Amino acid sequence: MCLEFGIGYYDPGRSEVNLFEKETTDILIHYAKTFIGKPYLWGGNGVRGFDCSGFVQEVLKCVGLDPKGDQTAQGLYNYFTKRSKGSGVAPGSLLFWGRDIDRITHVSIAIDYFYHIEAGGGNSKTINKEIAEKQGAMVRIRPLNSRKDLIAAIKI
Repeated sequence: MCLEFGIGYYDPGRSEVNLFEKETTDILIHYAKTFIGKPYLWGGNGVRGFDCSGFVQEVLKCVGLDPKGDQTAQGLYNYFTKRSKGSGVAPGSLLFWGRDIDRITHVSIAIDYFYHIEAGGGNSKTINKEIAEKQGAMVRIRPLNSRKDLIAAIKI
């Protein structure tokens, strides 16, 4: 459970807001990494496995940023473009992949400037653990340049 990481103490009167944001980003990335190896399952949101948006929503929930409801990658893009703290790849940025901004098909989280963590490798036929294992579909860390269809990177 993500609460075991604790977000820590935040005093809005202090000027070190960036320290709080960095701590939140560190927690988000650390929590995301606890799922490495968990199977990718189409439509999955936790217990048995995740699809890409279910994984990202679980991680966002840990730091109080989950938009609620079962969101697709496109839905997460639409939600966070209105609440963005800027764009660009940085630790904790949400990365959106697809053909264009109206056809986002995948979402992941940047863990630094070169790698991202995702629930990936599967598709709509990845409906159980056995199929996921055959496909190598799971939560995993990959280089950003392993895909060529990055559409947007949103800082949250």
